[in-house]
Amino acid sequence: MKGIILAGGTGSRLMPLTKVTNKCLLPVGGLPIINHCLNVLTMAGVKEVMLVTGPDHMGHVIAMLGSGAEYNCSLTYRVQDSANGIAAALKLCKDFVGGDKFAVILGDNIFDDQPLVASHVKRFAESDDTFKLFTKRVPDPERFGVPTFHEGKIVDIAEKPAVPSSDHAVVGLYCYSPSVFGVINRLKPSARGEYEISDVNSHLVKNDAGSSVELTCGWVDAGTHDSYKKANLMMWGEK
Repeated sequence: MKGIILAGGTGSRLMPLTKVTNKCLLPVGGLPIINHCLNVLTMAGVKEVMLVTGPDHMGHVIAMLGSGAEYNCSLTYRVQDSANGIAAALKLCKDFVGGDKFAVILGDNIFDDQPLVASHVKRFAESDDTFKLFTKRVPDPERFGVPTFHEGKIVDIAEKPAVPSSDHAVVGLYCYSPSVFGVINRLKPSARGEYEISDVNSHLVKNDAGSSVELTCGWVDAGTHDSYKKANLMMWGEK
């Protein structure tokens, strides 16, 4: 099983903190955000990780993580020239993935129980599922991809809906088999001009055999000033 960390984008919602560095290098709980992401993957037994980021601060990321030897893994880097969606960034990783299953984590997502999350990722690697998604109850689901449930099962996912169908968000951690690239290759850009990961996940829950897990641990998407503060409070134990 392989791992992918997506740390592209401009980090505009965290300006001016991101004016001189990638948001994944900002500190949360005494460590750069990227370290928390990497921990989840390595705890799940992942040894090969690709990190995708934009060109502006790639040098900072490489200087921080190096070859990955310090983290008991091998790191490969890829530049995403334009921020045109999570699915577009994922498409850059097709050759790296090859025929292996893989886990994708967004580079601003923080979990306060990394061993628990890693155990779910590891179970996916050992299963016959073609995907696994993770959800969490949130007070503001309209900020995220929102799942629609029927009899406890996800049957659809909408990206940032004005009227959410549930109080759950699909968190920024996705497990896939390599067959997902067939879905990505057929994807059309959304109204905002991006290749949406929610469209990929929506196709999967309607057509493929997979599963979802409602997380019981703390989770923060640290992409805004408010959520960045929450992530630090969570990781310092001030929940």
